[in-house]
Amino acid sequence: MNVVLLGQSWLATEVLKRLVTTGRPPVAVCPDHTGDRLETVARGFGLRIVALEDIPRCDVILAAHCHRFIPAKTQALAKHGVLAYHPSLLPRHRGRDAVIWTIAFRDAITGGTTYWMDDGADTGPIEEQRWCHVAKDDTPASLWRRSLGPMGIDMILDAVRRLEAGIAPKCALQPEEYATWEPSLKRPPLKST
Repeated sequence: MNVVLLGQSWLATEVLKRLVTTGRPPVAVCPDHTGDRLETVARGFGLRIVALEDIPRCDVILAAHCHRFIPAKTQALAKHGVLAYHPSLLPRHRGRDAVIWTIAFRDAITGGTTYWMDDGADTGPIEEQRWCHVAKDDTPASLWRRSLGPMGIDMILDAVRRLEAGIAPKCALQPEEYATWEPSLKRPPLKST
């Protein structure tokens, strides 16, 4: 299974470590920005670092904490497409600060979604969803560390295992009547590259 990993920070780095330790090193790694820990760890494993425009053909592109628009021509380089993880039960809390908005809205239950990227923001077909409780005293950081971050790693790796086993990707459409979009509180809007 030829995998390309996109993303940044802790989530992408942990997905990378798990891919390598389970004998599935990516054929290329594309960090969201230069100097991210993902780049450092990938270099330590001797993996190829590429820019978005240099992503090679592969079976699947994994987007772990990826905050970039992935153009259709890049999505088309992967046989199965681009599998992303979003820390909410999509279509609820689309946007970059889903965990912050989960706490702000006092949701009692949340979860994570792996989905197949399309040209919208967090709008693609759902591969899998898992849920968790939100504690009354949770902060975005505690909810992420305890449940949503580890859940994302497991969901991404489980999807890779299913693809390797020849199980066709699931592609359940998101029910638009339940969709919400919340803007980022601290970051500039997403821009296409």
